[in-house]
Amino acid sequence: MDSTKSLFKSKTFWGAVIAIAASIAGLFGFEITATDQQDLLSLYDQALAAWDSIAIIGGGLLAIYGRISATSRIG
Repeated sequence: MDSTKSLFKSKTFWGAVIAIAASIAGLFGFEITATDQQDLLSLYDQALAAWDSIAIIGGGLLAIYGRISATSRIG
């Protein structure tokens, strides 16, 4: 495992956060099942994919705008 990533992109981190939150919720009488926890992790994956797509689209649009609005050539 040579590559690195942000802690917030780690499924292990978010799985642990969800498991801890479910345990704390259980102390207060709320029941969060393993299926609920898996659903929350799946939502995280979907949100991450959406944000990645938005960033790629935004970067592409910014590059096009920059080239169109440029006042000098690249040299």
